[in-house]
Amino acid sequence: MRCPKCEVDDTKVIDSREASEGTAIRRRRSCTACQHRFTTYERLEEVPFVVLKSSGSREPFDRLKLIAGVTAACKGRPVTVEQIEQLSEAIEDDLRLRGSDVSTADVGHEVLDRLRGLDEVAYLRFASVYKGFDEPDDFKREMMLLKKLQRS
Repeated sequence: MRCPKCEVDDTKVIDSREASEGTAIRRRRSCTACQHRFTTYERLEEVPFVVLKSSGSREPFDRLKLIAGVTAACKGRPVTVEQIEQLSEAIEDDLRLRGSDVSTADVGHEVLDRLRGLDEVAYLRFASVYKGFDEPDDFKREMMLLKKLQRS
């Protein structure tokens, strides 16, 4: 790390500790040439990822869209804003691990998997939009699938 005062490349770390609730590391450094002390922060660089839409277009992942869809499915249900935030953060984290490009199908499946454990009515609401239910039999089929998944 270069000293901000004399610009010598040789500095040493005096102290390291967590900062920003564990999302960064704060380092106190000292320049070996001029003894100037300064602080640096080390943070994980988040690489943006892209959602591949069924139309073939690509757009940056937008967690606010995810939150809006889940919030709509959970309207009137006993699901808190904090639970929706945690769910969307977990989904985003899992999708990031898959690489820089994910499909809308990947996003939809992640939402369905997590909503199933959170609230079954919200799951059915989201599934009805995501899977494009047209008839009451679509709901019946999804209910049967939901019950089958509960047993296993």
